[in-house]
Amino acid sequence: MRRILTLVSVVALGVGAAACGSDDDQDAEGAAATNTTATPATEPAETAETAETTTGGDTEPDDDETVTVEEEPAPTTTAAPPAERATIVVTTNILGDVVSAVVGDLADVEVIMPLGSDPHDFAPSVKQAASMEEADLLVVNGANFEEGMLGVIDSVADAGTPVFAFADAMTLLEGGAHDDHSDHEGEKTEGDTHDHDHDHAHEDEKTEGDTHAESDDHDGHDHGGLDPHLWTDPARMTEGVTGLATALAAVEGIDAAAIEAQAAAYVAELETLDAEIEAALAAIPAESRVLVTNHEVFAYFADRYGFEVVGAVVPSLTTSAETSVRELEELAAVIEAEGIPAIFAETTQSTELAEALAGEVGGEVAIVELFTESLGEPGSGAETYIDLMRTNAELIVAALTGA
Repeated sequence: MRRILTLVSVVALGVGAAACGSDDDQDAEGAAATNTTATPATEPAETAETAETTTGGDTEPDDDETVTVEEEPAPTTTAAPPAERATIVVTTNILGDVVSAVVGDLADVEVIMPLGSDPHDFAPSVKQAASMEEADLLVVNGANFEEGMLGVIDSVADAGTPVFAFADAMTLLEGGAHDDHSDHEGEKTEGDTHDHDHDHAHEDEKTEGDTHAESDDHDGHDHGGLDPHLWTDPARMTEGVTGLATALAAVEGIDAAAIEAQAAAYVAELETLDAEIEAALAAIPAESRVLVTNHEVFAYFADRYGFEVVGAVVPSLTTSAETSVRELEELAAVIEAEGIPAIFAETTQSTELAEALAGEVGGEVAIVELFTESLGEPGSGAETYIDLMRTNAELIVAALTGA
């Protein structure tokens, strides 16, 4: 029945349309033609991603439809990398402490020789040699002190690494300057008066006539050249620190004004130390200011504070040298004749020869170990250069006064 009614309706509509005339027929045909150009059902629908990013058209999303708008990433800015800190590499640990005190936190300081090392024969590893070459500044003692690494130091300098040597910035003494034992009695009082005005005008006199009794056994000992043990005089070390400051100020990345201020502060500390040592040593009478050392390491100390070094167990500027029975016998005779109460050994060397010498003398001769060429372990009283010098002075006073 419904189908019949539908058909009737269609027929009626068709009849009505026909009565409208030819213009309406043309409109109807045009509309029908337009409908035939619609998108085929088989054409793929617009993807969800495309629809979500389309902003044109009048169609608005349904209330519960989620529209995702992809935002462009914010532009990123690359921060400039922090400036690399300069690296200062130092050969010996004594000078390493001095350099660290001057540098502070303005650069990194790397020390090659560990505590207890003998600087005369220490040889760096391949890694340490590379660190020396890569340094922004290499600091050395100089005057051929670092015997086991002279070739590496030369190579580093040839490679273009800046090298600062304390010895080049300081007034040095001639090496091998200890008295002939047989003439010691007559020469002792002549050199007991020392000028402490830092001009060291007496240096030429010190080396004049400093001839040791030679023997075939003595051949090969290094008695020539300059004495490299310059740190044993803190007053003279102020010259080295001033030169160090100039070298550090030239390193890229180091604040020159800050270095100058910190170097000046450390120089003031050294001047205070020098005064303290001189005051402490005042307890030793002039006639008792006589030193017998393990090797020739205290010439600068003696020159500064009015001592005389009458001999050394190993009569050489280097610990790699050897002594002879004859030389030990001659030194034993001097110690016994003058009543010298102590032999000053070194923490970095065996005391065997010093003990043998004391035994040769007989009686009570103390063996006192000083911190000569290396800082001490924590708790030793020689953890820094200033501590080392102060402790050595105290030990010398106690040994020579019997305190």
